[in-house]
Amino acid sequence: MFKRQVQTLDDILQLVLREQGLETPLQQKRLIDNWQQVTGAMVARYTQEKFIKNQTLFVKITNAALRQDLLMMRSQLVKRLNESVGALVIVDVKIY
Repeated sequence: MFKRQVQTLDDILQLVLREQGLETPLQQKRLIDNWQQVTGAMVARYTQEKFIKNQTLFVKITNAALRQDLLMMRSQLVKRLNESVGALVIVDVKIY
């Protein structure tokens, strides 16, 4: 008889994504997609561009007052966005 190494499909998929270098881009995409869920519909209405560069999320907000409010909440945004993905994807948020 031989021993089988049983793994879940989730474990195998995570291993393949990591080996192919796709795990980080996938987590970044999920984090950007979760922006509306984390911040709410009102903030999303004034959001135009979102992208991640060097573990920093850059977000363009068209409302000046909302931009200032979000700047004061940067650390909370980082924490909530990372929690929504379940990984440390970003370390800072730049709102312009």
